[in-house]
Amino acid sequence: MQVTRRQFFKLSAGGLATSTLAMLGMLPQNALADVRSYKLLRATETRNTCPYCSVGCGILMYSLGDGAKNAKSTIFHIEGDPDHPVNRGALCPKGAGLVDFVHSENRLKHPEVREPGAKEWKRISWEEAFERIARHMKQDRDAHFVEKNADGVTVNRWLTTGMLCASASSNETGWLSQKFVRSLGMLAVDNQARV
Repeated sequence: MQVTRRQFFKLSAGGLATSTLAMLGMLPQNALADVRSYKLLRATETRNTCPYCSVGCGILMYSLGDGAKNAKSTIFHIEGDPDHPVNRGALCPKGAGLVDFVHSENRLKHPEVREPGAKEWKRISWEEAFERIARHMKQDRDAHFVEKNADGVTVNRWLTTGMLCASASSNETGWLSQKFVRSLGMLAVDNQARV
């Protein structure tokens, strides 16, 4: 029997693969006889929106943990939402890697502030964070609000502060954000749509 070099390698690789699978117990009848449980069977499904860009893709997050004593729920799988009208279940590479983002040690989970002159960040409560932001905005607006321009025309402008709105919000949320910011007199408004 005449065997070419290419045929020899094919036969050798096939024989090696078959013997290896047989030794590991992975013959087709053994593999088909075993029934695996679906990994999402006992999971809690939560719908959400991907936080990365302005597309606003829908995601499904799956977590385990029933909330019983000493059982903390944790997310173990994230996939695209096939019923979402924006992405129809598809995710970009950043969205597909959301599980790593959720479990990252560098993820900021609490508001922090670094006082003027300090070298360290300190954790503050959400109430204190909102109060500080509102106080700083009010002080800056009171100090720099322009009611009339040089010609005496009413302009009601606040030019020293800007607003960067959320990129994955709905049209309604974007409309409300614009109304709120414009009512304060801010002109520098942008959406985080180019990440």
